[in-house]
Amino acid sequence: MAEETPPLKRLEDVFKTSGIPTYTFVRPLEYAGLLVALRTPGRGVVIEGPSGIGKTTSVTRALEELGLAERVSKLSARRGADVELIRELPTMGDIGTVLIDDFHKLDDSAKLAIADHMKLLADEENPRSKIVILGINNAGASLVRFAADLNNRLEVIPFESNPPEKVDELLDRGEEALNISLNVRNEIVDAAHGSFYVAQMLAHQVCIDSGILNEQRERRATAVSFEATRGKVHERLARTFMERTKRFARGTRFRREGRAPYLNLLHLLAMSEEWSLPIDRALMMKPELSGSITQIVEKGYLEELIAKDPELQAVLHFDAGARQLTVEDPQYIYFLRNISWPQFASEVGFLSLEFPSRYDVALSFAGGDRAVAEALFEALVERELEVFYDRNEQHRILAEDVEDYLRPIYQSDAAFVVALLGPDYPKRIWTRFESQQFKDRFGDGAVIPIWFATVPEGAFDESRRVGGITFDPREPHEPQITEMADLIAKKIAESRQSAR
Repeated sequence: MAEETPPLKRLEDVFKTSGIPTYTFVRPLEYAGLLVALRTPGRGVVIEGPSGIGKTTSVTRALEELGLAERVSKLSARRGADVELIRELPTMGDIGTVLIDDFHKLDDSAKLAIADHMKLLADEENPRSKIVILGINNAGASLVRFAADLNNRLEVIPFESNPPEKVDELLDRGEEALNISLNVRNEIVDAAHGSFYVAQMLAHQVCIDSGILNEQRERRATAVSFEATRGKVHERLARTFMERTKRFARGTRFRREGRAPYLNLLHLLAMSEEWSLPIDRALMMKPELSGSITQIVEKGYLEELIAKDPELQAVLHFDAGARQLTVEDPQYIYFLRNISWPQFASEVGFLSLEFPSRYDVALSFAGGDRAVAEALFEALVERELEVFYDRNEQHRILAEDVEDYLRPIYQSDAAFVVALLGPDYPKRIWTRFESQQFKDRFGDGAVIPIWFATVPEGAFDESRRVGGITFDPREPHEPQITEMADLIAKKIAESRQSAR
């Protein structure tokens, strides 16, 4: 009887875009530590890292290798029924090994209950109960926030981006299984940015573009343009992700003239080597976005935007405590990294993604008019503009020579100086100093005077050479502040448009 020919391996079983890899599993660098942590009785384990990096696959394979796979309960914080089971775990007695995926999606009360139970299991070294948590970056630190003394009773295994040689090993296994050679192998390794999932996705598309749907009887090399393949993948992902990305970029209130804080958060996330963006650290590198982004974070606008949009929740997670924005879907980070950002900013409706000045506005005022200045500052910041307001910058001015610190702000670092010309303005040392720095900018159209109606016209004759705004402190302030902020924002928008 003729020997039966084994069936040919199928593309979708080799370069898998869902499920656990069969032929292309590669042990990440953290695998040995993972094995030891999983077999230690009672000790809690947290595996943290971005999606698509190989956490779930590695845990599944490690449990199989240890002979524990049949005795594992897998729960997800994304499923309502599972969340109820997770809450009940501390009351269930011996639970075996329980794997909790997407731990960061649980509410604080559930996290606290699990943290306390993990502490108890570790103290008892219970061989019949073990909790394994999978989460995004800093999941371990998040857990410890709920039970500080859990730190030494917990094994935290961070899965970082895989090194190029590991991604290369994955492709090598896939080539061997399909009996092919990928002509764009190096390009796939570079584009994957350490993600096993992205490497699988790109290799899968390369094979489809080459007409390779099954294992080849004879060795065959692909012959594709990687740029064409990348374009097809991005176009396909755009159909899924583009509209929700535009909604996020516009934010809770679209301000065309503003500094586009939501759009810039996405841009910073795309440019990051990691899949998480620690916002405070990012703003140290991009101080010109500090005010607008800090506003949407501290006032809860960012958290609210994601919480109200299920499609955004599927791809982004914001940890308000850690002030960290994280990508949930490996396809989405690839999509973001391959957006043409200037074109995208224009499509969304913003004037620019680049801002030549550190501030849009620097406020100059006497101390007696601080209430008006602060109200105007708040109104301008609400319009997502970057504003220099002294009280908001006290921590930066500390220990600095104040004149040296302020001089460049009024001379050139602000696109416009808004001078609140109240009755005390010419009498104060600091306002005299500030006006000396920006007086030459009247001719450049960069100074917007706000004249107080209670001050005689002759007091500021020099400022009358340019258009300004009159403010009457005897009338209700709020409508006047709103009108002033609207006019200033419109002026900034026109200035940006002209610059383009």
